Amino acid sequence: MKGRVLIVAGSDSGGGAGIQADIKAVSALDAYAATAIAALTAQNTQGVFGVVPVDPAFVALQMKVVLEDIGADAIKLGMLGNSAVIEAVAAEIEARAINIPLVVDPVMVAKSGHFLLEPDAVLSLRKRLLPYAEIVTPNLPEAQALTDIEVKDLDGMRQAAELLLSFGPKAVLLKGGHLESDTLFDLLVTEDGEELFRGERVHTPHTHGTGCTMASAIAAGLAQGMGVRDAVARARAYVETAILTAPGLGHGHGPLNHLHTVRPFP
Repeated sequence: MKGRVLIVAGSDSGGGAGIQADIKAVSALDAYAATAIAALTAQNTQGVFGVVPVDPAFVALQMKVVLEDIGADAIKLGMLGNSAVIEAVAAEIEARAINIPLVVDPVMVAKSGHFLLEPDAVLSLRKRLLPYAEIVTPNLPEAQALTDIEVKDLDGMRQAAELLLSFGPKAVLLKGGHLESDTLFDLLVTEDGEELFRGERVHTPHTHGTGCTMASAIAAGLAQGMGVRDAVARARAYVETAILTAPGLGHGHGPLNHLHTVRPFP
């Protein structure tokens, strides 16, 4: 096991997204997962039925005690919920983790349509966390919320990614799964240029937690010393196989097969 990842995110009682998916993904890629839970959710494959925020000071305390004892080689941020939690997380990063690679997954809306980030917190996330990010990993609706740019095609993706890069992160991975095409593009943009990852849409309802899983897989790669590009490439391959081998659970948007890398004992 190599690489320590501190995950700050919300829980998913269904196990397909959030902290549960994050722990599975990091562990499946042979890194160590520690957590600071920022919100509790009651959800399954059919939707989110309730959200209970965690006190911002307690979110910060979870981060503090992990960083001071276990440490971290990368930090992954997922669902934070509101401006107060964002401020507490940013302050803790400034105090104890300013040089640790930070992956920001700007979780805003669940696949069911339930809002997971208060609307007035979007600006807080942009101003307080993106400047510290090694990489930010929005999908198209999240990118639109952060930039006010409506993205309908690859040119729009480039425009939004460049604007996101101007907010301070070292890299932007803009995921194109919401485009209406069977050929999909993920766009990685850094100060050195762009790289376009091409893939084919998998027609399946079992895609719950793909964003959380992708970001955590990237964080595992960074924690293990990989560069951003290689961490993204490995994460994409991992998520693709996790979708293709999904267990088919639930009656809605089912979870991925996070543990496809785990082999039984001989």
